[in-house]
Amino acid sequence: MAETDTGRPPRDEVDRIVLAWQRERPDLDVRPLTVLSRVSRLARHLDLARRATFARHDLETWEFDVLAALRRAGEPYRLSPGALLTQTLVTSGTMTNRIDRLAEQGLVERMPSPDDRRGVLVQLTPAGLRRVDEAFSALLAVERDLIGDLPEADRERLAELLRDVLTLFDAS
Repeated sequence: MAETDTGRPPRDEVDRIVLAWQRERPDLDVRPLTVLSRVSRLARHLDLARRATFARHDLETWEFDVLAALRRAGEPYRLSPGALLTQTLVTSGTMTNRIDRLAEQGLVERMPSPDDRRGVLVQLTPAGLRRVDEAFSALLAVERDLIGDLPEADRERLAELLRDVLTLFDAS
């Protein structure tokens, strides 16, 4: 069996992919794959775990994102649609649609802004607060299990390294 550039046999699918590319394209430096392909595969696993967790709480991922943004705002759990746009990175048309759908389910309500007669605020309802709190507790349990075998020091170091990489993207 072929060995990785560290001299060890492949341990995961990314090692196998990198070895194949090194064999087929020895003229290219494929080392970025050793990090970013793992991040990509991990993101896919995490997305599937989150979707399954949210589904158990009768939520879509986007619904959780909006409800969680409102919940993190603190009491009275309300934000302007513009603030929700900033936190969820969607267009204003998409956000309007999302607010409409959450309001139809009784999870949020629109209310007039006290500071601007033309403005609107979006606020969690008691049902929305319960739903997001239950889903978040379940999510944390699932995510804790996903990384449970990593020693705490490794988790902290990984978080630092990922923060460094993400900061490069967020800055641009």
